[in-house]
Amino acid sequence: MTRQRLQKLMAAAGLCSRRRGEDWLQAGRVTVDGRVASLGDQADPNSQLIEVDGVPLISVQEPRVFLLNKPVGVICSCRDPQGRATVLDCLPHQERSGLHPVGRLDADSRGALLLTDQGELTLRLTHPRYNHAKTYRVLVRGIPSSQALRRWREGLLLDGRLTRPARVRCLQSRRASSLLEVELKEGRNRQIRRVAELLGHPVIDLQRVAIDGIHLDALAEGCWRRLDATEWNTILVGNAPRPMDPS
Repeated sequence: MTRQRLQKLMAAAGLCSRRRGEDWLQAGRVTVDGRVASLGDQADPNSQLIEVDGVPLISVQEPRVFLLNKPVGVICSCRDPQGRATVLDCLPHQERSGLHPVGRLDADSRGALLLTDQGELTLRLTHPRYNHAKTYRVLVRGIPSSQALRRWREGLLLDGRLTRPARVRCLQSRRASSLLEVELKEGRNRQIRRVAELLGHPVIDLQRVAIDGIHLDALAEGCWRRLDATEWNTILVGNAPRPMDPS
């Protein structure tokens, strides 16, 4: 861990807010290696003794967020009673503790999946009110008509209520199949598969390629990488409701 501002370290440890931490620093309540700290000072909790009112600061583990390119057949769960492979099995043993998948991809689907130990991140990416977009490449049977694509964009009835507006465009069509790009801001159970079935174009292959601004890019199937905080912090900051664009 690199050196960080003391008020940030105190807030990360759950001791106070950053603003309150600044007040404590100005009041002389914080020491680093026995020296009274000042506002603006930084420290490394792994190599320096940070104390508040004489009590050592217990730092928390750095937040962890991983991007996984989930293969078909892998279950979006931390464990499976049937003994099937789970998304945690795709990561090294030393990284698995405390992680959970953010949302779901059914076993027959593949692509971008986040795993984290951050509950707030999970909430913001899975609750519809935050309007975070997820983008999919969907291979369907046949060639959907412009009317069928318009119905998908505007919403169809699933379980008695309309799906939210979606962005849908055809990337490529052949005689027997079409490749679509679908962007959703909700995630009902097997939603894309069920909508495609209703429109008469069953899904052949479904891959999620992006979660908000986080893209698979060249990440190979079955592989993962740990995200830098700058890649996912905007999800926590940009939480205001955003309008839907059905185009």
